[in-house]
Amino acid sequence: MAALNKDRATPERKGDLVADPLDAGATIYAGGMYVLKAGKAKPAAASDSGAVRAVARKRASTAAGDAHVDGLISVFRFDNAASGSAITRAEIGANAYVVDDQTVGKTGNCIAGVVLDVEDAGVWVRIGAKA
Repeated sequence: MAALNKDRATPERKGDLVADPLDAGATIYAGGMYVLKAGKAKPAAASDSGAVRAVARKRASTAAGDAHVDGLISVFRFDNAASGSAITRAEIGANAYVVDDQTVGKTGNCIAGVVLDVEDAGVWVRIGAKA
């Protein structure tokens, strides 16, 4: 296509809501982080590479007949990893990594997002972002 030479009505959608097809046999719980494997959603795990896609808005399971999971890209509070991999205020602005679908740590393979804050109750992470 050639560059614009007049105004264009460019389609837009909000970038915080997504719907992704479920991987075979997957169950993703509401509030859990998930990743895409070959374009299909599965619960996030420490062994995954890449980055978290979104957080599930409600439970989705292929066993229950669900074909898709509804996800939200936003800022969420997750559990902090135990001792050695625990995120501290020194990691604010750095990547948080997946420990499991509800826990983040300061090292790993799968990026959960960027650490925004750390509290006694957990770590606030901007899903869908990388430092």
